[in-house]
Amino acid sequence: MPFDAKAALRSIKPDKRTAPVARRDDAQLSWVDHEPQIGGPLLLDTCVYLDVLRGTSPDAVDALLTYRLCHHSAVCLSELTHVFGRLDPSHAATKAVLKTVQDTIADIPSHRLSAPDVDAWGTAGILAGLLTRLTNAPKNEGHERRFLNDALILLQARAMGVAVLTANTRDFDFLTQLVPGAKAVFYRAAST
Repeated sequence: MPFDAKAALRSIKPDKRTAPVARRDDAQLSWVDHEPQIGGPLLLDTCVYLDVLRGTSPDAVDALLTYRLCHHSAVCLSELTHVFGRLDPSHAATKAVLKTVQDTIADIPSHRLSAPDVDAWGTAGILAGLLTRLTNAPKNEGHERRFLNDALILLQARAMGVAVLTANTRDFDFLTQLVPGAKAVFYRAAST
């Protein structure tokens, strides 16, 4: 499947966007507290896995995870498995952390795990560059990679016709402003 760069550029119009992107008021966003327990499927952002593991996911998120059909992205799988190479094997806590992550990954049903398509990859690159420019993100601090992963997750969810469940209010608010038809359901994790 070839990437249609012209269609992606027509949809996003990066050349027309020069004003900095601004975070919308909370009242304009979809929050988990206002979501019915029974409803449409969700694609989970990586923060959902981490908040559940830390015990910082709010009750409303836990309820959605119980009652809603949940899809999983290969992008999040990559972000989760990063720790297998990143953590110091000689650190006392590493073995337990890796076991927990491995168990979490093993619990993901294979028929609910999918990867973004070629169109999402090409479009996500445009979005990541656009967000880097419109947020004036400092260079060489990982913002481009973070924006790319978030854009991939959002575009995958849009292609599936589902909303992303995330606590990453800032980045996904920006992205949903730039991507027509994309949806996100937001929550705030409890403090640890």
